[in-house]
Amino acid sequence: MDPTMAHETMAHATGALTQAPGRAPLRVALLGCGVVGSAVATRLVEHAYDLAARVGAPLELVGIAVRRPQRPRPDVPVDPALFTADAEELVTRADIVIEVIGGIDPARGLILRAMEHGASVVSANKALLAEDGPTLYAAADAADVDLYYEAAVAGAIPILRPIRESLAGDDVRKVLGIVNGTTNFVLDKMDTSGAGFAETVEQAQALGYAEADPTADVEGFDAAAKAAILASLAFHTRVSSADVHREGITEVTAGDIQAAKEMDCVVKLLAICERVTSADGSDAVSVRVHPAMIPRSHPLASVRDAFNAVFVEATAAGPLMFYGRGAGGDPTASAVLGDVVAVARHKVAGGRGPGESAYADLPAVDMGQALTRYHISLDVADRPGVLAQVATAFAEQGVSIETVRQQVAPGAGERAKLIVVTHRASDAALSATVDALAGLDSVDDVASVMRVEGD
Repeated sequence: MDPTMAHETMAHATGALTQAPGRAPLRVALLGCGVVGSAVATRLVEHAYDLAARVGAPLELVGIAVRRPQRPRPDVPVDPALFTADAEELVTRADIVIEVIGGIDPARGLILRAMEHGASVVSANKALLAEDGPTLYAAADAADVDLYYEAAVAGAIPILRPIRESLAGDDVRKVLGIVNGTTNFVLDKMDTSGAGFAETVEQAQALGYAEADPTADVEGFDAAAKAAILASLAFHTRVSSADVHREGITEVTAGDIQAAKEMDCVVKLLAICERVTSADGSDAVSVRVHPAMIPRSHPLASVRDAFNAVFVEATAAGPLMFYGRGAGGDPTASAVLGDVVAVARHKVAGGRGPGESAYADLPAVDMGQALTRYHISLDVADRPGVLAQVATAFAEQGVSIETVRQQVAPGAGERAKLIVVTHRASDAALSATVDALAGLDSVDDVASVMRVEGD
């Protein structure tokens, strides 16, 4: 930033603090100053007057905890004296603490310390919330402070508060979402360009959509944490990352993408949270993350590039769609500042927002009980009786076939390809069917297996 502009920005922000309506400033501490933290700090300063007017009191940034406080940060328009390495001390003198450092520790300890000293917390930490959310909720209740975390799922998209508050009088039955921009970018480019997985991951890294180590994204860990948070809110039940069945996109091939096209489908990495009936007839939840084919007619199929979208089905409201940028400094900062305004208003008015709602206490079923459909590609012998053998393998597991299509390539001799799409069945029965097919002497190879969702 130009030094003159920076000076003018700081002067405007300082003036805003004295001119803003309301009461004494609320002290804000920021933990972390990476891509998101820098955007948050910038907006706190550059929009100080508007934020103060919306809250009813000025928001005073009293410190930014970083590992190397002496490192120059010319793009962050704040007094360098605000940077500190002593996060433990910083959180004890704030009314609101913004945590954007990520990970489990030291984030957990700092949040708990902040709450003990009466600070409300705004966090973007999906991993911590998915692993140990109940501990944080209990600490917030004990301290009578807020814990808000809209930015932990889907970046700028307002999805958590609508589920937690706007739909509190309804029954959410299903949440189906694209909640990881990196994997959506990769799969979208594989679909539109025909490129392979490794090539598109490299492209995503070059554009800044993927980390140097993309494991958390492409193996589904990031999406699984977000799915746990969504399911917890939607079904009033404690769901952790350990309850989420997780598969990534590393095994998705160009052949899978082409097979989806032939069905007029696209492949997406989906977070699927459903309220289901368990084997004993009781209510339960099913939470899973895996790649799946969805029809091009489904709203999620049109989500391109690194965008995110969440599709919610509720009993009274019906289907709802939330769409937008799922990552990046400014989009995520938008969600963070929205939470900051909310908790700051509570500080001004007295009281706090809604806490944890886990009264339903529903069990999470394993993946075997989830109901889904399979698309299976088989390399088989082209001779009489093969189709009957294949059909018998499905029937023995109680799986109904929706469609069968045979392809015989020129020069294939006595070999052919069978494409089978099933009706909905338990994943356990479908998986057992695939195992049975692999054991048939007429089947050379189970070339591809992918779930089909969204119908």
